[in-house]
Formats: sequence, C-alpha cells, structure tokens
Amino acid sequence: MSERERTFVMVKPDGVKRGLIGEIVSRFEERGLKLVAGKFIEIPRDLAEEHYGEHEDKPFFEGLVDFITSGPVFAMVWEGGDATRQVRHMVGETDPAESPAGTIRGDLGLDLGRNVIHASDHEDPGSNEREIELFFDEAELIDYERPDEALLYE
Repeated sequence: MSERERTFVMVKPDGVKRGLIGEIVSRFEERGLKLVAGKFIEIPRDLAEEHYGEHEDKPFFEGLVDFITSGPVFAMVWEGGDATRQVRHMVGETDPAESPAGTIRGDLGLDLGRNVIHASDHEDPGSNEREIELFFDEAELIDYERPDEALLYE
C-alpha cells in the first residue's frame, strides 16, 4: 500500500476570480485524492509573508505577497498515497508555458505570475506539513473514509 499523506493546495486569486475552484477540486477528486479540509479566505499580509518566507530575499517576494493578498483564495488539504508528489505532478511546472497539457497549469494557467494554483513542494521535505499548519488548525482536518478507497490502494 502507498503511504498516505496530506498536502496543502491553494487556488490563488486569479483562479478564484476566473471561477476555477470546482474544476480544480474535481481533478483531484477524480484522481482519487480525498479532500480533508477546505476554506475560502482572504490571506492577511503577515500570513502571506510567512507562507512565502523562503523567497524573502528574492526580488519577486513583494510581488508574490501583493498578489496572494489581492483577493480571496481557496485553501485545501488533500490526502492520498504519496499525495504531495501526486498533486505536484497534476499541477505542472511553475510557468504554465512549460507545463504539459493535462496539468492544471498547462490547461488553465496563462502567465508565470498568474499560474492559478499553489501546491506544497514534494522536493522540500516537510513543506506540506508546514503549510497545512499555517492555514489550518488540527480540528479543521476531517478524517473519514471514501467508499472507493479499497479500489484505489492495494
């Protein structure tokens, strides 16, 4: 059986304003991942700065923070076998122009700075847990079983 884990995903303000939340949620559900938390929020500047803290010394940091606080986002936690890597594969490259068709950014993203979605980095161990803790309290994470889980995992 694949080890199940939880990972953080966020539909960014451009994705929310374009009405893409349902499309994005459907893609993860169809893949077999399980939504265990979700909320529609406006991110306060201090949380945005903490979330993007690893980019603090980069020239694009202020732009990232300004954009992610420019409108509502839909923050989510997804669970499944190797979820962080699975989600990143589905999301595609940071630059939509480099993302293959079939990925979320390849199909829905238009611009590097407006790439519709954020997902925890599978190459940065612990980023999924850190980001989940930034946006969700433990009580907001719902544990339940999907009826098709026996079909999805050995």
